[in-house]
Amino acid sequence: MMLSLPSYIRRPLLAMLLAGSFGCDKKSTPAPPVASPPPVVVSATFQNPLLPGGPDPFVAQKDGFYYYMHTLNNQLRIWKTRNMSGLAQAPSTVVWTPPANGAASGNLWAPELFFLDGKWYIYYTAGPNGTNLGLQRTWVLENASADPTTGTWVDKGRIYNPTADYWAIDGTVLEQNGNRYFLWSGHDGLNSIQRIYISQMSNPWTLTGPRVELTSPQYAWENVGPPYVNEGPEIIKHDNKTFLVYSASFCGSDSYALGLLTAAGTADPLLPGSWTKSAQPVFSQNPAARAYATGHNSFFKSKDGTGDWIIYHANSNPGEGCVERRNPRMQKFTWNADGSPNFGVPVPINTDITKPSGE
Repeated sequence: MMLSLPSYIRRPLLAMLLAGSFGCDKKSTPAPPVASPPPVVVSATFQNPLLPGGPDPFVAQKDGFYYYMHTLNNQLRIWKTRNMSGLAQAPSTVVWTPPANGAASGNLWAPELFFLDGKWYIYYTAGPNGTNLGLQRTWVLENASADPTTGTWVDKGRIYNPTADYWAIDGTVLEQNGNRYFLWSGHDGLNSIQRIYISQMSNPWTLTGPRVELTSPQYAWENVGPPYVNEGPEIIKHDNKTFLVYSASFCGSDSYALGLLTAAGTADPLLPGSWTKSAQPVFSQNPAARAYATGHNSFFKSKDGTGDWIIYHANSNPGEGCVERRNPRMQKFTWNADGSPNFGVPVPINTDITKPSGE
């Protein structure tokens, strides 16, 4: 005989049976706690050197990215990064491998990258394969891609002045008064003293008009050698002034240093009289910082655009010469009351430096 229960008793009883709580004292076991991931610690500092090696460092900026290059001798490679302090972790791309033979098949030096007239251009030094460096000249590559690490690089040939076609290295670009100029280090056809020259450009791969000498080794600190050298011209502008920073003395000496020419921002850069030369170096070796042969620099802005930075190469020990031991370093610089750059002294290696603002 089945016991008939009223519905107001059957329904709660069924719910208890389904829940497994009728006639027992079973308790649910709480889930084990989930460990929180460790906090991500983002360092506010970096240290020099940026890379173990990298002579002749150069930085270009566009669309929130930095594009970095240095001398590799047998190829051209571009590092792409959003943060210069993280250069060591940045991916790099080989964008040009020279032909096996010919006038630009070896000894690739000092590449520089510019975005001109809607295209990218690389200016670099090269000559025939081998140890004869007397045939070094400057060459141009072009890329129509928005990103210089992609697309195709087209060889535009040699950039030179046909009336003074001599040994030429370390090309860079100046834009002033609506015109574009090419600067480089070269010989005068009479001796091997390196001087800095300028010519106007009719397009990014062609020079027009005269070749004008702007500076040659003059002071004792420029004449540590031989050879006797002014090279590696770089341009920076500030307070309606144009500054040409160059490297002086033999790159293999510990005395390799930076010199300075100054012109008004509206002056004709083809006139030697437009430029004033500083009698003292503006940046030089600092043995206490393990910075020797400090030179061949370029410039860039911090990520937020508020800070000015110099990147240069140096040796970490005396007597290491003009080879791949030279490593890239960077530090912030300021401006003097007269508007000229104040690079200070090289910061010691393996020392914490505050990252560029915005990183």
